[in-house]
Amino acid sequence: MSKFELKLPQMGESVAEATLTTWLKEVGDTIEMDEAVFEIATDKVDSEVPSEVEGILVEKLFNVDDVVAVGQTVAIIEIKEGETAPVAAKIATDEAPEVKAIEEEIKIVKDAMDTPSSAPSNTDRFYSPLVKNIAKQEGISIAELDAISGTGNEGRVTKNDILDFVAHRTSGQSAPEKNAQEQQKVVTNTPVNKVTEKPNEASKPATISANGNEVIPMSRMGKLIAQYMVDSISTSAHVQSFIEVDVTNLVIWRNKFKNSFEKREGEKLTFTPLFMEAVAVALKKFPMMNISLDGDTIIKKKNINIGMAAALPDGNLIVPVIKNADQLNLVGMAKAVNDLATRSRDNKLKPDEIKEGTYTVTNVGTFGSVFGTPIINQPQVGILALGAIRKVPSVIETPEGDFIGIRSKMFLSHSYDHRVVNGALGGMFVKAVADYLEAWDVNREV
Repeated sequence: MSKFELKLPQMGESVAEATLTTWLKEVGDTIEMDEAVFEIATDKVDSEVPSEVEGILVEKLFNVDDVVAVGQTVAIIEIKEGETAPVAAKIATDEAPEVKAIEEEIKIVKDAMDTPSSAPSNTDRFYSPLVKNIAKQEGISIAELDAISGTGNEGRVTKNDILDFVAHRTSGQSAPEKNAQEQQKVVTNTPVNKVTEKPNEASKPATISANGNEVIPMSRMGKLIAQYMVDSISTSAHVQSFIEVDVTNLVIWRNKFKNSFEKREGEKLTFTPLFMEAVAVALKKFPMMNISLDGDTIIKKKNINIGMAAALPDGNLIVPVIKNADQLNLVGMAKAVNDLATRSRDNKLKPDEIKEGTYTVTNVGTFGSVFGTPIINQPQVGILALGAIRKVPSVIETPEGDFIGIRSKMFLSHSYDHRVVNGALGGMFVKAVADYLEAWDVNREV
């Protein structure tokens, strides 16, 4: 019987790793084609990873909370008789060197389980057999082990934590506080088909400090997003252009057709698909905004795939992507926007739906902001923030003269990468979006 390596799939150009959050199958379980085997999480999306074959799960190579690099093998599935595995992922039935190494590490873990600790712990803290074995080999006492600050769920000491402790103890230095990026380092393939750490149901709880302040640990996704934002600022030379847009005709048109549209299509007609259509038109007009930068090379994208920043219930953001947005009519755009927004809130997006974006739009007006200065979604070179639509007094020019009237207006805030996008292009692009919205035909059919 042959074996199949289930690897962590590619989840986007800027996503290199993910955290394994839940095993949905246990060793010995039968797995059907396309059945989810485990769940992963990145700074952008939580998702299930399905099996590409039918068979039996025979090995788990990572623990819950481990960080896995894209392309690494996470599980091994023994394929049923008569089934054929994809050629690139098939493993020979003979023992490969990697499999032998895995079995040796399993033996180490088993030995650790059979070896009692040299001294009882003063806490109820849980230590995995692998961590205990490393402590035994390095002569680390239980008191020292209890003092290590863990980066796993509920402060659990991971393999990386104890190895860092050993490294700094050897050099005579105290272990430094880990930053968000270091806490997400990719671990080596540690087999857990025989021995696994106990799963945690909740993250580390908030605590009250001596002076009464509440100390709240950042969530896993929060730490990843924080590092992602810092990396983007460090990578791109951010510049902003702002423009005020009169969207009175757009508001009149939507109010005129929103009820009939919902009755006919079964979909709500929000402003978002109208803005997305305007951005798609502008990207087609200015294709050098639809690029990415790879070192000293500019990659001009063939497809216009617009990312749509959506707020999650926990306050974090996710960016599902509308693929080939320039090819959608308004009905198709509205359906795509509503579908992605709904599944974002329900945490049901697939990895493929948050990758390959070429430009991003974020609606800061949803929260009442007039305008904002958004951070570029790498490796893209631009992001547009939509401000709140407000009724304001405005000067209206007519052939008979100027007068003051009430108009619906909003601000567009365009952040772009000044390494490759100069002020002229950045300004012309956002002006094109504004012109499209201001020229909206109130009699347009939908």
